Amino acid sequence: MKTSEIEYADEFFSFLTGKASAALGRRLQRNLKEEGILITSEQWSLLYYLWVEEGRTQQELACLTFRDKPSISRLINNLEKIKLVMRVSDKEDKRSNLIFLTKHGRQIKEKCMQQAKLTINQAFEGLEREDMSHAKRTLEVLYANLIK
Repeated sequence: MKTSEIEYADEFFSFLTGKASAALGRRLQRNLKEEGILITSEQWSLLYYLWVEEGRTQQELACLTFRDKPSISRLINNLEKIKLVMRVSDKEDKRSNLIFLTKHGRQIKEKCMQQAKLTINQAFEGLEREDMSHAKRTLEVLYANLIK
């Protein structure tokens, strides 16, 4: 690789691993807060998978959100404190807990999804569909290369 290619790759890697993801998370959190929903973008991602299907194990949530077990435990603890989720012992595997939404956790879904859509629309502002398709294909190839 030439020096200019290495610099470009370094800049691209920095953007992918930090800037874009962090900016998206901060904007989502700000949009949620403006709607009166005081959760973090990390908590939102966990809630999202519970809105899709409740009763998932902590391990499933860790895999779906690409987080480690301690991070998932911390997120669930904090979501329990604000009464959005609850742990229930798995009757089939006593070592495992299933995570369910509370009534309040279900009630905030629509407002949260509206803010997530707003955030995505803000992120995509000024982009053409072709640009988004190309970026998606690029990220899919990067991801496939890395999970080999």
